[in-house]
Amino acid sequence: MERGASSRRLFAKAIAILALSAAPRVCAIDASNRYASPRNAERAIRSSTELIVLHTTEAAARGSLNKLSERGECHFCVTEDGSVYRIVDRDREAFHAGRSMWKGKDDVDKFSIGIECVGYHDKSMPLVQLKAIAKLVSELQSMYGLGDDKVVCHSHVAYGAPNKWQKRKHRGRKRCGMLFAMPSVRRVLGLSSRPAYDPDTRAGRLVVGDAYLAKVLYGNVDTWRSVYPASAAKKTVPGSAKTRAARKATPTGAKKKTASALRLPPRSIAELKARGYKVRGRVSKGVTASQLVGKKWNDPDTYYTIRDKVIPGNIINPARIEVGMCVWTR
Repeated sequence: MERGASSRRLFAKAIAILALSAAPRVCAIDASNRYASPRNAERAIRSSTELIVLHTTEAAARGSLNKLSERGECHFCVTEDGSVYRIVDRDREAFHAGRSMWKGKDDVDKFSIGIECVGYHDKSMPLVQLKAIAKLVSELQSMYGLGDDKVVCHSHVAYGAPNKWQKRKHRGRKRCGMLFAMPSVRRVLGLSSRPAYDPDTRAGRLVVGDAYLAKVLYGNVDTWRSVYPASAAKKTVPGSAKTRAARKATPTGAKKKTASALRLPPRSIAELKARGYKVRGRVSKGVTASQLVGKKWNDPDTYYTIRDKVIPGNIINPARIEVGMCVWTR
């Protein structure tokens, strides 16, 4: 009897161990499944996770979420209010990177996690959104053992095929997620390092196709330094005891200075008008931006608008100043 009972206990224990090992891992990430992709079941399990790739949707939240879900184009999406949505299971492949390469390995989808962030590569993001991205990235880094330099933006890994303008395969196919390479933004995200150079252009596998982008990714270009000062990275949660104590201890003048430093640039024509900006003219075939505003054409307080987009003068690519753009100054 004792021998039979012991055998049954061992058998039951073995079954329990097998059941636990077969069970899916519980995802500790706090994310909504509202836009979970119907493509999940058909996506392969990734064999490795070597990068976290940050994207910008270049479109508004609702349309982006519907598209991302329908096509299974990322693992998570973070909206402007800080909400996080799970799209594709984090251990499966999401089709987010397109034509891509990193360290000689093609198809970055096969070894990376993709996070879409609602917004634009050339516009600032609300701090609440950046804080949500920071929390998500930190959790994923812990899960997969990834250092800060393994958190890249889409433009780090995307590359273009040869074409009539560029005879070779080239880095610079798109500027998606470009702002996430800038030191001030990475500081808010809690990232202390970034890739020091492009391993594929250095090895001659690709050539540089966008010189300005290369300066953003690996140089000293940081157009959001004044928007996200060092204090932004240390900002505490509103309503917390620490925040209330700091508020009592901070003189009124200092509070005004901090609020001014964190003030985001105009993001719409209505905001431009409200802040006192005026149209100085429209770019045409015979009229350039420098003819309209002189040396201020690339000033951070000069803005270009077209198709409801607002682009600061200090980050606009001169080659992309197009006919029809309105130039605004104060």
